[in-house]
Amino acid sequence: MRPDIKICGLKTPEAVDRAAACGASHIGFIFFEKSPRNIEPDIAGTLADRVRGQVKSVAVTVDADNDDLDEIIALMRPDILQFHGHESPERLLTVKAVTGLPIMKAFSIRDADDLRRIEPYIGIADRFLFDAKPPVGSDLPGGNGVTFDWRLLRSLDDSVDYMLSGGLNKANIAEALRETGARAIDVSSGVESATGVKDLQMMDEFFAAVAEASRAQPVSGSVK
Repeated sequence: MRPDIKICGLKTPEAVDRAAACGASHIGFIFFEKSPRNIEPDIAGTLADRVRGQVKSVAVTVDADNDDLDEIIALMRPDILQFHGHESPERLLTVKAVTGLPIMKAFSIRDADDLRRIEPYIGIADRFLFDAKPPVGSDLPGGNGVTFDWRLLRSLDDSVDYMLSGGLNKANIAEALRETGARAIDVSSGVESATGVKDLQMMDEFFAAVAEASRAQPVSGSVK
């Protein structure tokens, strides 16, 4: 069974259409001014409308305040909210109660201690996203094109639903799935010809690599 596939950091109609045509389960739009993939909520909403009902749209934020979230939700109408900052469990509980939307909480991983930080969020986040810690000097919490030691995820209880991210590309996705058995994956820089520029051929090649890897190493588990 093929994992969920999220293409993140989309900015153009062509990339959105190709992601949907390839069979993406999720598309992500980034609302973080420092990111080269940053997008305005109204534009993200127009792009999401192209595949609404076919692909789940994800609003990716970093320590967004209530006003920013209100604007994103009103203009984009996301299916899922992804939090990639220092949001507390209490903050996520409040957002879930107010918006009624599913929550994905991202964590940057380098060692086992980083993975333990998810414990207070279990039962609150509907799904986790595990990314690599950014390189020294990077202002971006994600989308840096670096990986982490996937073997760390073997310690997780099977009930922990997560999306694997961080430096995934067509060359390493088979190993990533083999090492983790991840039921969901997230790719951004791995399908870009330049920072923030999605490459349609690279997207095709990534999906083909996932399909081949899934046939060789079936991935099991339910999807959300």
